[in-house]
Formats: sequence, C-alpha cells, structure tokens
Amino acid sequence: MRILAHLLALAASVPLLAEDPKPKPDPKETIAALMEKAKQGDVVAQKSLSFKYKWGLGVPLDAAEAVRWLRKAAEQGDADAQHDLGNMYANGQGVPKDDAEAVKWFRKAADQGNADWQSDLAHRYANGRGVPKDDAEAVKWFRKAAEQGDSNAQVNLGLMFKRGERVARDYAEAIAWFRKAADRDGDLLQSYAQIQLGYGYLFGQGVPKDAAEAVKWFRKAAEQGDSNAQVQLGLMYFNGRSVPKDDAEAVKWFRKAAEQGHADAQCTLGFMYANGQGVPKDDAEAVKWYRKAADQGLAEAQHNLGVMYAKGLGVPKDDAEAYKWWLLAGAQGEEQARKGIDAIEKLLNPAQRAEGQRMAREFKAKAAE
Repeated sequence: MRILAHLLALAASVPLLAEDPKPKPDPKETIAALMEKAKQGDVVAQKSLSFKYKWGLGVPLDAAEAVRWLRKAAEQGDADAQHDLGNMYANGQGVPKDDAEAVKWFRKAADQGNADWQSDLAHRYANGRGVPKDDAEAVKWFRKAAEQGDSNAQVNLGLMFKRGERVARDYAEAIAWFRKAADRDGDLLQSYAQIQLGYGYLFGQGVPKDAAEAVKWFRKAAEQGDSNAQVQLGLMYFNGRSVPKDDAEAVKWFRKAAEQGHADAQCTLGFMYANGQGVPKDDAEAVKWYRKAADQGLAEAQHNLGVMYAKGLGVPKDDAEAYKWWLLAGAQGEEQARKGIDAIEKLLNPAQRAEGQRMAREFKAKAAE
C-alpha cells in the first residue's frame, strides 16, 4: 500500500523544534514605587520597569528607556535581563541593531548555566537568528542544555545525530538523547521523543530492530495524543507487526489521528471505509475522509477522490470533478492520477475538460492564499 511508504517518510521530515518565549513578570505596583525600587538597584523592579516601557504599560511606550533599565539589571548579572537585552540588540529595539552586541549578552546569559538560555542560544546559532550561523556552536550549546535535562535540547540533539545534520550521523547517540526526553513524564516533548524511539526500533537505527519495542513506544506516544504515533500504531495493527492483525483496532487509531487533522490518517481511514476493512464498507464515508485529506493537498487522497467521482462511488458520477482531482494529484507526481488523466481526457468533451481545468486552477489559487 503506497500509504505506508509515504507515512514512514514522515519519520525523517520533522523540523527542529523551537523554544517557546517565557512570560515576563509584571508586579502590581505603582509606577512611582517601582521607579524608586529600580533606582535603588532592585533587579526585579528594573526588569519590570523595562517591560512596562517596552509595551507602554502605565508609562509612555519607550524602547530606549526599556533598554536603559534592562541594561542596569543585566549588568548586575541577571541572566533573564541579559538574554532580553540581547534580544533588543538583535531586533534593533531601543538601540541600533547590533548582532555582535546581541551575541555578547546571549552568551552572558547562557554562561550562567541557565538551560533555557543555552537552548535558545543553540537555536540562534543553528538558524543564524541574531547571530552568525555556526553549526559547531549550535551543537555545543544544545549539548550543554541537554546535559542539564532540557528536553527541547535533548530532542534537537537527537534529531541532529539521527539526520547527520551539523554532526556525523550516529543513530545510537540519537537514541540515547531521545530516551532521556522520553523518560520525562509530563513534559510537552515526551511523546515526540517516544515516537522517535519507536522509529528507531522499527527500522533498527541505533538499537536492534524490534517491532514489539516499536509498538510499545508508539503506544506510549499515541496514548498521549500524538497523531503521528497514532498512525504508526494503526499501521502496526493493520500489518500485524508484533501484534495480532486487527483492522478494527487499526481503524480506531487512524480515526484518532484523522480527527486531529492528520492528512495521511484521513486518507488511510478513507481507504478502510472504501474497502470495508475494520469498518462496514461505506463509500460516502470514504469520500468524506478522502476529501478532508485532498483539501489539505495530499496527492494520494486527491487521486482516490478522483476515482470515487469517476466511478460514482459515494458521490454522483462526475467526470469533470474526477478530472480536477487527478489534475491536482498528477501535478504532484502521482502516477496513478496521471494515468487517469490520460484515460479520462478521451471521454471528456471540450466543456467538461475546460471545467475540470478551471476547478483545479481555483483550488490551487485558494490553497495558495
């Protein structure tokens, strides 16, 4: 089934994960009292006052004044203030944009051992954001943060070793970092790390190939709502890999992912309904799920939806509509759709052909908005 090959390719297509910005404190004090504390060297007051000037909260909006108070806190060694001052230089807020000065303050914050700021600095070096792009520095700072238990850094370091990006490919090293993040109960990235472990065991990358162990980790992530893991667990049941073949159980997991908007799961669920596997055969329901995936641009779903229109399965037969979907799928390289185009063009009259082409153009234009 071509769906399987497409889904497995997802394992290597996930981008590096970015840090979420942290909320800044906003003490409920009068501006006058806050100003007095800040003048006396109170770091918390200096940071709060900077925040108020930056956003115009109770004081005039004044980025330069925000920088002035932030610098006072940063010069006292406050890591958060140092990081935020780096941001002001990186973005040219209240000071002329100055990447070198930004790096100076980012490093001061990271050098204090704060894992959040180490991970943030790593992302900046990895992407050339506010600092010159530097793979070695990115790896260095991800490792520092990861060794302190920062799950974002652990996952990103795992991805680097898995893909051979910025470092020599080393599946065993990747697995070691994914495992650390996977063991962090309640962490937002736990399920992502768990599915990466599942892929490792499924393909024998960094660990011996072990389908049962892959199922174990896919299940852990799937039960936390990870849609990619739900699809993979569904495939394990569909193919009977280390679990008894069970189409109904496969459908259960495909549906969970499909209801989250996972296009491959939607297409696969449509396939199950079209073929009566794990559910009663229902062409209308197949069309529904194919359409959801096709609307997201999935070529295989577009081809399948075209087939339903060409044969009048679950929808009234409509050759122009079938032609539209095959044109869209064929433009993405879907070979079966290209064969369908060749066949149906012999049956269409000029008006139908023009209508199908118009609908395909409109779909592309809307998708590009």
